Amino acid sequence: MKSILTILTMVVAFGLNAQNFQGKAIYKTSVKSNFKIKDDKGVDEKLQEDLRKRMEKMNQKTYILNFDKNVSTYKEDVKLDAPKPQVGGASLRVFSFGGSGASDVYYKNLKKSSYLNQTEIQGKRFLIKDKLPKHEWELSSETKNIGTYTCYKATFSKEVESKNITIKDGESVEDIKKEIITTTAWYTPQIPLSNGPANYQGLPGLILEINDGKKIIVCTEIILNPEEKITIQEPEKGKVISQKKFNIIRKEKTDEMMEKMRGRNGLDLGNGVNVKFGG
Repeated sequence: MKSILTILTMVVAFGLNAQNFQGKAIYKTSVKSNFKIKDDKGVDEKLQEDLRKRMEKMNQKTYILNFDKNVSTYKEDVKLDAPKPQVGGASLRVFSFGGSGASDVYYKNLKKSSYLNQTEIQGKRFLIKDKLPKHEWELSSETKNIGTYTCYKATFSKEVESKNITIKDGESVEDIKKEIITTTAWYTPQIPLSNGPANYQGLPGLILEINDGKKIIVCTEIILNPEEKITIQEPEKGKVISQKKFNIIRKEKTDEMMEKMRGRNGLDLGNGVNVKFGG
C-alpha cells in the first residue's frame, strides 16, 4: 500500500526527553477480504467480486494516534455515516460482534507497560485493562522510505487460531485452523519513540507501517509538537475487565448471534441471491 506522507510540522532537532514533547500520527487501514459464496447453482463471479470490493472499502478507515513520550491514544477518526452500499437493490450489511468500533479508545502507558481499551459488545461498554503485549521483534537492516522518513524493517511471528466461515447451499460451514502469522513493521529512528498504531510498540522508533498479511496500517501524516496542545486522557467508561475475560465474553456473544441467525431468511442480495447463516 503506497503512502504519501505529509509533514505539516517538522522539527529538525527535537528533544524526546522534553516534557512538552507530543505529536499526532494519522493512519489509514485496509483489510483484505476473502468473501466468497459457494452455491451448487452457481453465483455470478462479477457479483461476488463486487461484494468483496465493497466489503474491503467499508473496512478502509482512518485512525489518529495522539502521543507524548509516555502515553498515547489510538482512536478512529469518525466521519458522517455514508449511505449503505447497494448490491442488487439491497443494502449490504456488516455484522459486528464487538471490538474495533467507532467509539473505541486504545490508551497506552509506555512507562507502565499497560493499556486501557474502551470498547463495546452489542451496546455494552467494557474497559479492558491489561499489560501491553511484548512482541518478539527481529530487527533487520533492510530500509525503505515512507514520505521523508527512512524506515527499518522488523518482524515477529506467532501462532493464531483463524476461523473461516463458508456459505454453501444456504448453510454456514466453519473451518477453524491454527497458522503461523508473520507481522512486518516499518519504523523510523528519526522519531525515537517506541510506539505505533493499535497494540504495536516496542521498537526503537515510531512505527509507520504494519502488515500482518490481512490487515495493512500505513501512516499518511505526522505532526510533531503542534501549536495547539494535545490532551491525552485515559478512557474511564465501561466495566473493567481483563483481555482474557473479554475474549471469552466476545466469543460467547458471537456464538449466540450466529445461533440466532440460523433458520432466518438471511440477507437478500437481489438477483435471486440470498445469503443465509445456517439453516
